[in-house]
Amino acid sequence: MARSKEFEENEVLDKAMKLFWEQGYEKTSMSDLVEHMGIHRRSIYDTFTDKRTLFFKAMERFGNRTDAKLAAGVKQAKTAKEALHFIFDYMSSTEEGEPPGCMFVNSAVEMACRDEDVDAKAVGAFEKVEHLLVEIVTWGQENGEFSSQYDAQELAEYLHNSLIGIRVMARTSVPKEKLERISAMSMLLLEK
Repeated sequence: MARSKEFEENEVLDKAMKLFWEQGYEKTSMSDLVEHMGIHRRSIYDTFTDKRTLFFKAMERFGNRTDAKLAAGVKQAKTAKEALHFIFDYMSSTEEGEPPGCMFVNSAVEMACRDEDVDAKAVGAFEKVEHLLVEIVTWGQENGEFSSQYDAQELAEYLHNSLIGIRVMARTSVPKEKLERISAMSMLLLEK
């Protein structure tokens, strides 16, 4: 007779996500995962197959969570400028109890040049953010908040590059005020 799971899968997946996000894939051992997730090694293998599969499930969980937060914040914005401020604020801050930075950026820096699957996941996540930025820039150009001097796609690519830099810097001891100045300067490009 099979034993029933004594844990909630999403709860332990969140713990794995935070550990991979903080330490990266290569530094995180199975022993670290067992300790941090609070479940037996056998349960990890039975539920998630192996460390690599668990890592990709954690990346997917991070992506779904981030997508939902960005969508909710943009939906609540009354103007394109407000939506863009929300994105820059979200990307430059760290929620309590969470590692700084971005799991996709961290994973891309750590592994994308030698792991096609990690590269594809990171690039896919980056494309989603760029698409959201194109929508916001277009919204702002159409309602007169932002200059139409540049193409919305090119501006979105530039803004996304700034956001990635901010996510990397958020992992360091750089003061939040510096990240806020970088965000403000990036937004100046959009003004008329």
